[in-house]
Amino acid sequence: MLQVFPERKPNPLQDANLCSRLVFWWINPLFKIGHKRRLEEDDMYSVLPEDRSQHLGEELQGYWDQEVKRAEKDAREPSLMKAIIKCYWKSYLPFAIFKLFEEIFRVLLPTYFEDLLTYFKNYDPSDSGALFKAYGYTAVLNVCFLILNILHNFFFYYTQRIGMRLRVAMCHIIYRKTLRLSNLAIGKTTTGQIVNLVSNDVNRFDWVTICLHSLWIGPLMAITVIILLWMEIGISSLAGMALLIILMLLQSFSGKLFLSLRSKIAAFTDTRLRTMNEVITGIRTIKMYAWEKSFAELITRLRRKEISKILRSSYLYGMHFIFFDTAIRVILFVTFTTYVLLGNTITVNQVFLAITLYQVVQFTGLLLFPMAIENVAETVASVQRIKNFLLLGELPQCDHQLPSDGKTVVNVQDFTAFWDKELRTPALQGVSFTVRPGELLAVVGPVGAGKSSLLSAVLGELPPSQGQVSVHGRIVYVSQKPWLFSGTVRNNILFGKKYEEEWYEKVIKACALEEDLRLLGDEEIIKIGDGRTQLSEGQKARICLARAMYQDADIYLLDDLLSAVDAGVSRHLFEQCVHQALKEKITILVTHQLQYLKDASQILMLKDGIVIERGTYSEFLKSGIDIFSRFEKGNEQSAPSPVPGTPTVISESLVQSLQSPRRSLKDAAPEDQETENIQVVLPLECHLKGKVGFKTFKNYFTAGAHWPVIIFLILVNIAAQVAYILQDWWLAFWANVQSDLYFGGYLKEDEDVVFVLNWYLRVYSGLTVSTVLFGITRSLLIFCILVNSSQTLHKIMLETILRTQVLFFHINPIGRILNRFTKDIGHMDELLPLIFLDFIQTFLLVVGVVGVMVAAIPWIAIPMVPFGIIFFVLQWYFFRTSRNVKRLECTTRSPVFSHLASSLRGLWTIRAYKAEQKFQELFDSHQDLHSEAWFLLLTTSRWLAVYLDVICAIFVTVVAFGALILVETLDLGQVGLALSLTITLTGMFQWCVKQSAEVENMMISVERVIEYTDLKKEEPWEHTPSFLLLEGKIVFDNVKFRHSLCEPLILKDLRACIDSGQKLGIVGRTGAGKSSLIAALFRLSEPKGGIWIDDILITRIGLNHSRKSMSVAPQEPVLFTGTVRKNLDPFNEYLGEELWNVLEEVQLKETIQGLPGKMDTELAESGLNLSVGQRQLVCLARAILRKNKILILDKATSNVDPRTDELIQKKIHEKFSECTVLTITHRLSTVIDCEWISVLDLGRWKECSQPYDLLQNKYSLFYNMVQHLGKAEASALIERAKQVSLLPDFVISLSPASFFKISTWDLCALSNHKPPETKLHDWVLTRRGGQVC
Repeated sequence: MLQVFPERKPNPLQDANLCSRLVFWWINPLFKIGHKRRLEEDDMYSVLPEDRSQHLGEELQGYWDQEVKRAEKDAREPSLMKAIIKCYWKSYLPFAIFKLFEEIFRVLLPTYFEDLLTYFKNYDPSDSGALFKAYGYTAVLNVCFLILNILHNFFFYYTQRIGMRLRVAMCHIIYRKTLRLSNLAIGKTTTGQIVNLVSNDVNRFDWVTICLHSLWIGPLMAITVIILLWMEIGISSLAGMALLIILMLLQSFSGKLFLSLRSKIAAFTDTRLRTMNEVITGIRTIKMYAWEKSFAELITRLRRKEISKILRSSYLYGMHFIFFDTAIRVILFVTFTTYVLLGNTITVNQVFLAITLYQVVQFTGLLLFPMAIENVAETVASVQRIKNFLLLGELPQCDHQLPSDGKTVVNVQDFTAFWDKELRTPALQGVSFTVRPGELLAVVGPVGAGKSSLLSAVLGELPPSQGQVSVHGRIVYVSQKPWLFSGTVRNNILFGKKYEEEWYEKVIKACALEEDLRLLGDEEIIKIGDGRTQLSEGQKARICLARAMYQDADIYLLDDLLSAVDAGVSRHLFEQCVHQALKEKITILVTHQLQYLKDASQILMLKDGIVIERGTYSEFLKSGIDIFSRFEKGNEQSAPSPVPGTPTVISESLVQSLQSPRRSLKDAAPEDQETENIQVVLPLECHLKGKVGFKTFKNYFTAGAHWPVIIFLILVNIAAQVAYILQDWWLAFWANVQSDLYFGGYLKEDEDVVFVLNWYLRVYSGLTVSTVLFGITRSLLIFCILVNSSQTLHKIMLETILRTQVLFFHINPIGRILNRFTKDIGHMDELLPLIFLDFIQTFLLVVGVVGVMVAAIPWIAIPMVPFGIIFFVLQWYFFRTSRNVKRLECTTRSPVFSHLASSLRGLWTIRAYKAEQKFQELFDSHQDLHSEAWFLLLTTSRWLAVYLDVICAIFVTVVAFGALILVETLDLGQVGLALSLTITLTGMFQWCVKQSAEVENMMISVERVIEYTDLKKEEPWEHTPSFLLLEGKIVFDNVKFRHSLCEPLILKDLRACIDSGQKLGIVGRTGAGKSSLIAALFRLSEPKGGIWIDDILITRIGLNHSRKSMSVAPQEPVLFTGTVRKNLDPFNEYLGEELWNVLEEVQLKETIQGLPGKMDTELAESGLNLSVGQRQLVCLARAILRKNKILILDKATSNVDPRTDELIQKKIHEKFSECTVLTITHRLSTVIDCEWISVLDLGRWKECSQPYDLLQNKYSLFYNMVQHLGKAEASALIERAKQVSLLPDFVISLSPASFFKISTWDLCALSNHKPPETKLHDWVLTRRGGQVC
């Protein structure tokens, strides 16, 4: 089987011994590589078997399925939380023991610390027993400290791995559910919501597993500390602990607020991401309509609402940090003030025992406990959202296996079904037909008749409300909108089948892909799909057909694929594929190409979901049924075309290829093909090298505030830390002074003593108030600045994305771009401010503690210097690897999102091919790749923590034994302060280093966002003076065009002059460059050469001015979530009457009026509740509504039936009689009424003249195209062209430099006219009565 990703290095953890696992020695080889060079994807270790996505997902899925069944039995709603608990409680609960022992050792530290201080207090040089005891206490103190850190790291490492497993498992079942969603359920969710679930919601599991045990440890530690303090200072301890309990209760009540805020934030994020996804997928339309500013404002408004809730949540986090930072100071103040006011004497032992005990409860009760509440609240909200998604309706599983007799058949009997029963209008009603092997069923009907719904019924996508569908055989499906996944051309065609060279070549030839693949390059190398090499819609459709052909299935469902290609290729595909290769298969073909109906075994005519006629072509002829008149709507009067044909565009090479007979593909089909994994190998996106620079930090902070505010923030932080440190120092100083006074014989009642003690109390009160005020100010201010910075950078990134070239969206898959707007912005919104605040507080605390320690005991500076150097060297060594690991973690997320978004677009195809399991395996492979990076990120962080803790333990040992050695030179206050601060410092110092690493890791998200704020931009949107289009004349002068510099030229030396008011039809083989001509005109990539509009060079006009002056209806319809009205007029620029008029002009008024809310009916994402033809008509109405002097129709009616197309073209010719209209099409009847027709092939004009003139020249390509339609159709088109040539006088302007093939008599008429030398001067041809003058 093919590997989805290259084979990875084996994970060394599997063979590591116990000691290596405890100290993470097995990861050292990775650090050696990271020290020498930048880490690459190949350097990562393979994911451990127990961490694989498939294993984890299937395990959790089993528990969820059991819970759903149990809930159905008990008539209640299933609980996803119960399934999670049942799945993970056995692996998670044992770590409660480790957490308990960690906290026990944390409490033991202050007790041994007090015993050590007692030795210093009662120091007697002659008491050797006391000395040995002191050494024993010191040794035990250090052992406790070391064990504490080992347990802490062990607990963190394994609980984080459990969180990772839960996240991976949840993503697995979300994707599994996505592949099974019913079409009604798809309408209730969006791509943005699903991406948000797998990017932000599941992230809660990474954090909640770390904090969850603190829910019971926090209160337990608070009770323990109360008991110990009661034993030491009596009833006074209750005052401080009462305040502690009140604060913990307040923080616990905040859980409801977090739950509410998380739900609101998630809803706003869903909407923003949904809109962002639509913007990225519809970027070509947005640029051609110059809607960038409007969509930027729309997303900015959504972002502003989201940020307002995030800021509230951040302020709540800030309050918790304030409690954590200042509460202990306030509690100490209350405790010792009460103690003094009750007439007690403060001792140094009591002060430092209280400080160390309160530090214990500070960490567990005021940091981890509220953090656990917040994370549990947010996790509950996320689990609820995921559960709601998992409870959406699923598609019933269809069994299309062959019956026992081995006969394939499709049998539909009295089938009635609704896409949405609330609409009360059936999609299909009373449909019956049977198709057997060797039969071709052609399904025809007007736009919106239910043709695609019929195929979806056969696929099982449309469940019946009445009747039944019986399908026996293996189905393949070619969708109306071609879908390709990210990979090579060959991978898309094989689609998991084993490569058979002979069969593969036969399929390529049958699907007319030989020439295209030759031009594109090696099909094994060239990447297509989801942001890869640009292909025309016709090329995409033929690759999809080749995929279906290669499967050699029993039943083929082809949804209007012939409309995407020119007539020559269309005939080739019909004859070689449908008529020959599939002659022994069951084939159901939905088509608007009516010329092929005579070759169908059966014809099914649909209208409004009802079968109005059924039979063979000959039966229709005998009964006198006019197939074409059945498509006419209402009582509209129009002159029907004699033979509504299909346009044929053929290149010279294709003319020759079609004349040679081909053998049936069946002869070469392998009888039994083995299946393989669908091979999708996507290179990871590039990432920056080296450390995160100062410029990134500067840009991050200055995006949130101006320099004066930043300087003020720095000063506030320094002031807060000074007040924080002074409070401890003052308390120790106060205790020493009070002891000296009382031991000196002074009484409490002495006025001097009272005055001194009151002064100390007042200073202590002032320091406490200052600590609280400065703490509140810095916490709220930093959250405000950093959240504002996130909002600003999001806005700049959005504007830059919208201003960059379309090429950017071709190179980068959707998931890669969305990754910045989901995961990276999510980190900046919520995680980075928290970590930054924690780091700043910790860093300043370390600086303050070092200063106080050195001031109290100067000799401490001696060991501190080498230990500080070791710390920073270790940090430097760690950063060289960790930043690369973090970048890999960021880049390996993108394929997960890309695969999810791509699967949603091709859901019907995946399910039709029964490829759900293969795509699930692909998703699991992408998840495993990300897990490899995440596991390394987790492991490297723990590696740093372990070695920092070892160094800290050695430092504590040095200071403690140093104090014992120098006991005679130190007083009790100095020793107590030094030892308590040493323990604080060691914990804080290594936490500071770890948080600095986390800050740099998180800053990589900022770096990635800033990277997208500096993309190459298009030319300026606006120039002065502004441009006003008055005539609509277009001139192409030696135009060359390509989508990127690394691609070959698509348009080559194109020269033409299109006069104002001219109606020009442009035809050509699929891939000839027709749509690229429009891309050049709209400057989606900058063309070389000159393009003039109204004699003004377009490069001198602002992009938005030139784009707004033209209206375009693209081939690929782009609709946005919202109402029909919003899709026609997204920014409320037109009156309702104008909207109804334009809907009438495109033959949609009756359809929209039939909807429940009329124009206010909500459309699903991408307009999925409309047919593709109806979506095209909405986009056409949107273009017509702009009333510009230039109208461009880029195969805008390719999925519309011929009669509707004819009526639309008639309306356009009437309404836009004075406008320039360029019509690109594959349907000749669409352009036969145009004044001029141009034929494009391989990016060059092959010929350009009036239709009748071209048809008089037997050597013209256009003539050959028409002849390929058959004698009757050709005669009808020639007659129509002749009628057009006899219309009243008109003037056509033609550039002499243009390369046109024109008929012989035209050349004779022009023989007396010498062409002028200047390229931009025109000849003027005046036709009167069919003669050229």
